[in-house]
Amino acid sequence: MIRIYFAGSIRGGRKLAETYRELIDMLRMHGEVYTEHVGNEEALRREDVNRSDRFIHDRDLEWLRNSDMVIAEVTVPSLGVGYEIAMAIELGKPVLCLFHKNSTHRLSAMISGSPKVSVRLYDSISEAGKQIEGFISECRERGLASKPE
Repeated sequence: MIRIYFAGSIRGGRKLAETYRELIDMLRMHGEVYTEHVGNEEALRREDVNRSDRFIHDRDLEWLRNSDMVIAEVTVPSLGVGYEIAMAIELGKPVLCLFHKNSTHRLSAMISGSPKVSVRLYDSISEAGKQIEGFISECRERGLASKPE
């Protein structure tokens, strides 16, 4: 079973929270998603009250280290997501960044210009799902993720 680190904006803005939840639901079909809370508003509220920033940072870095890949929704600009992507690259993890085609934002050149990041555009959840499927298949072919059990 593959271990997936999903990244999406939390403190940078939650306008795509429902999209995150749907993407996480798709990712669960492929493996364990360490960061399911990104798509769960109630879990995030509990976490903000019950966890220190240091705890969250250290826990998330441990999840990154233990993951097989990182899949990030990067339409909403987020310092934290950028940090997670940079750490994943540093750790040698395959990284997929999903960006909505109709966004009013421009994707950072530090993401779109990185040869270590696979950027895929989408305009619907089903299209994002196809992009995820393709990325996971590519990772499996390259031996970067385990085959389905």
